[in-house]
Amino acid sequence: MRNRPARVGGRIALILVGLLGFGLACATSSEPSPSEPEMEVIDLSPEVPKTWTFRHLTAPVLAVFRGVNYVYAPRRVEVETTPAGGYVDLFYVRSGFQKRFEQGESPVIVRLPSRVEAGPRDVFTVRAFAEGYQPKSLTFKLSEDFDTVAIDLEPLPNSLEAVSHRYFAGRSSIRFVTPEALNFRVQEADDGYAIILNETAYTPSGKTSVESIESPLIAEGYGQQLGQDLMVKFVLQNSHQGDPVEIRSRQRYDGPRDLHELVIDLVPRSASATSIEKALQALDALGPSDISGCAMIFDAALRSELNVGELARALRPQGEVTDRYLRAAMRRLSELSVDGVIDFTDGSQLRTGHTIELEMAIANASMAQGYLVLLRGFVGGLEPDASSQQAALKSLVAPEISPAEFDALWLRADEAERRCLASR
Repeated sequence: MRNRPARVGGRIALILVGLLGFGLACATSSEPSPSEPEMEVIDLSPEVPKTWTFRHLTAPVLAVFRGVNYVYAPRRVEVETTPAGGYVDLFYVRSGFQKRFEQGESPVIVRLPSRVEAGPRDVFTVRAFAEGYQPKSLTFKLSEDFDTVAIDLEPLPNSLEAVSHRYFAGRSSIRFVTPEALNFRVQEADDGYAIILNETAYTPSGKTSVESIESPLIAEGYGQQLGQDLMVKFVLQNSHQGDPVEIRSRQRYDGPRDLHELVIDLVPRSASATSIEKALQALDALGPSDISGCAMIFDAALRSELNVGELARALRPQGEVTDRYLRAAMRRLSELSVDGVIDFTDGSQLRTGHTIELEMAIANASMAQGYLVLLRGFVGGLEPDASSQQAALKSLVAPEISPAEFDALWLRADEAERRCLASR
């Protein structure tokens, strides 16, 4: 009986040795699951395994209760993002030091070392990001139980809903429309300028309006999402590349539409006092025939085609480079009208010789009869060819629609005028 404790102790020791041998056998023969779904598989296991510790002694006991694969098999973690197709940076960190770094596109399967091979301070970090969304990071201890990592990405706090462009007398104004106020910076390039909009997503409507921008000053526009920021690039025409350009900016809030606007003015040094003088000469060259007869058919037809709200916004003074020209054109309309009286579509009449009535006329410019056709004559005296004239008129009266849409409206108004002329 005195030898019984020794016999029990010997049995326990024998069991531990057996379990240890069993665990070591499992550790050397364990294989990853042969069935992998059709996803990218990234092995994130450190090249140098964890040094042998007391964890290896206790692992066989844990394997008895949790299963051999739980302890000794390499781990398999599925990483996915919402929206699908997000990019992921994968980090394996041991005791504060990065051991592995890989990149992939979700959904992706990540292979990690077995629990017995992972140290108590080993962590797995996933940093996910997608265009138009805020990046997000999650960190897990390898001692935790997890086999799926699902990351829901939040949209960026701002988005570019639309861009409108105005060109006149060698100068351009570009208006960015967003739900929230913008933080931005301007970068100069050899061929133009890039506007960097911080934490702003590129929407399909914004992309369409940016790529439709073209004028005698700007050759093309395009955008590119750079992580959380959006770059909008404007390439100047060859004749303006190398010409010093003054950049002006201002922001305002459009209360009726609950939208914020950033306006960037591009003013080439060549667009100096000479351009202003040329514009005034073009106005003086207009006569009563430019706002009478069949010309008024064009005026009425174009106004009926345009959206009332968009036309009112386009002609309302907003501190842009075109304001002085629109104001001068309204005065000239009064000078060419019978008895100096401007007729409005709502039946009212104003004489712009009086300051108060001039301001009222400017505020209601979208209803001033003859104003649109007078602007047509105005740009005709400034721009060298028909396409430039049409682009300039569009930027004055319809900056929010695409060139193709405006071309269709222009053609219908022009056909109405031609039918009028043919009937005489």
